[in-house]
Amino acid sequence: MQDEEFWAAQFEEHRPRLRAVAYRMLGSFAEAEDAVQESWLRVSRASGDDVENISGWLTTIVSRQCLNMLRSRATRREDPLDVRVPDPVVESGEGVDPAEQGALADSVGLALLVVLEALDPAERLAFVLHDMFAVPFEEIAPIVGRTPATARQLASRARRRIQGVAPTGQPDRARQREIVDAWLAAARGGDFAGLVTLLHPDAALRVDTGGAGSKLVRGAAEVAGQAAMYRAAGLRAQFAVVNGGPGIISVIDGRVTGVLAFTVADGLIVEIDILADPQRLAALNFA
Repeated sequence: MQDEEFWAAQFEEHRPRLRAVAYRMLGSFAEAEDAVQESWLRVSRASGDDVENISGWLTTIVSRQCLNMLRSRATRREDPLDVRVPDPVVESGEGVDPAEQGALADSVGLALLVVLEALDPAERLAFVLHDMFAVPFEEIAPIVGRTPATARQLASRARRRIQGVAPTGQPDRARQREIVDAWLAAARGGDFAGLVTLLHPDAALRVDTGGAGSKLVRGAAEVAGQAAMYRAAGLRAQFAVVNGGPGIISVIDGRVTGVLAFTVADGLIVEIDILADPQRLAALNFA
């Protein structure tokens, strides 16, 4: 029989993967950490004597915890059209560590996480586990209480919902940087026409303030109008890598007031997701 010290060591070894699963499932660092910690409590109370695949067993425990949290969140949400931007993975500055850069490149884009927020909890779990972590449907099925065939259908439905959200192919990072720099220059100058030329005709702007002021705007002219009108005294903006893609950090008087994530496809901005919730921004660690 394995003792608690053994399972504690195993859990710590697998913690990065478990946290990655929980983040993609929940889109929140705080909730992901809660899910991982609650899973450890469950592991510490279980004997685990007959476990052959430790990684799979721990992933199952965390996934079930995340599924319960997603279902609880769905019942609490009063307005299904709430604008919510998931917690961003942010790396700023020019001197980005190569290993860290690689990890960020593997991060799921913020635009994709936004779409995952709208999925049924079981669909989200099936898609995340299978498509992002290569978990077989035979192992996903008992977590969602379905057959493997139904679990496959859940992931397929999710895949259709997110189709076209994440740009395909190898991104041109230098070109993305140029586009975001051009956006920043046009926004600073109130150059409405310049902003429009950088946007896809069906571009979307999503702003999450944590309350009043949250909005979803669609259309190049409408998005450009919002950007051209925004003015704040003492605002300083800098380029950042956000979930592996191009972004901006907005700072006023040394305090981060917003994180912008840009989704760029075929040389045009197709989506801008902005987290401007002061409470959630204060909880983030910026490099």
